[in-house]
Amino acid sequence: MTMRNNKDRYWDCLDQAMEASHGGRIEEALAWLEEALKANPAGAEAHNGRGEILWDEGRVEESLYEFERAIAVDPKFGTAHLNRIELLVEEVGEFETGLEVCDELLAGLPALPRLDRPFQSELYYLKAKALFYRDDLQGAVFLIRRALKAGGEQPTYSAFEGHVLFEMGAYDEARRVLERAAACEPDSPHIIYSLGLVLERIAGESEASSSEEATESGGSAASLAFERANALDPMQFPIPASVSNEFFEGVISEALDNLPRSIREYVANVPILVEDFPSLDLVVGERLSPQLLGLFMGVPRTQAAATEQVPDLDRILLFKGNLEKICRDRDELIEQIQVTVRHEIGHYLGLDENDLERLGLA
Repeated sequence: MTMRNNKDRYWDCLDQAMEASHGGRIEEALAWLEEALKANPAGAEAHNGRGEILWDEGRVEESLYEFERAIAVDPKFGTAHLNRIELLVEEVGEFETGLEVCDELLAGLPALPRLDRPFQSELYYLKAKALFYRDDLQGAVFLIRRALKAGGEQPTYSAFEGHVLFEMGAYDEARRVLERAAACEPDSPHIIYSLGLVLERIAGESEASSSEEATESGGSAASLAFERANALDPMQFPIPASVSNEFFEGVISEALDNLPRSIREYVANVPILVEDFPSLDLVVGERLSPQLLGLFMGVPRTQAAATEQVPDLDRILLFKGNLEKICRDRDELIEQIQVTVRHEIGHYLGLDENDLERLGLA
């Protein structure tokens, strides 16, 4: 087969693979990509295509290998670089590596992809995500705004900016950003749901300041947003498993009763308080996520002898609204309440996150 025929065969196989992939015929798509690589073993597009399909299938290590093969055969192939960085950040948790690769690409070296504005904006976006996962929220906001400046108004970027602002407790600013994103993409369930979260917290803060009209308006708008997100994607955004306060507190009592007797005695004087959501003071002052499920406040027993804090200040908070939101039904909610109670009691007993994960309580 001539070189020209090989080239034509390569691109024809890529087209067939794309058609099969879009039709959900995964094995067929992978087979066509294998044929493409037989026609052109140095085909960066085929390696990248395999990486994308394998990623969708949850085969992360194989996917990473394919992206790295694509880069090895064509260091200027920007899509493979971006896919690799996103996988490192989102799936592997290699935040530092992701940041280093972004900085290398942002240097604009001749051997690497051309640093045009769309590529530059994607790199800023991925850097922002890496910083977000490292809990550098201010840095993430700064970089996502650089991405917007470089790439223009994009709902994906604005949605991420709104989410980071929400996590920072900047609810009014998050609302403005997310409303702008929703205007551009009114059928995005992710954006609509994020906007609902923000509207819900704004309503909660209004309630705390006794603004009844704003509370009712915000709460109604939040409910409509959640219903809209559920209608668009019921699997990812289920309607929360809402229960009464009495039911919720009954599950807490049951969780405590299920603890070993020795632990029950340790925690007998530690109150478990129920609130809808973390207060703005906790979110901003303590740098806690507004989506937190529970919190131990006080001094762990392992440190109690070395502190002057009064033990009576020890307490556990459970955030009913957040727990309800991550559960599809009452059974899931009961299980999650019990896990969260044990998790926070673990903190009271002096266990760290690694200990809790090892014990299945993370």
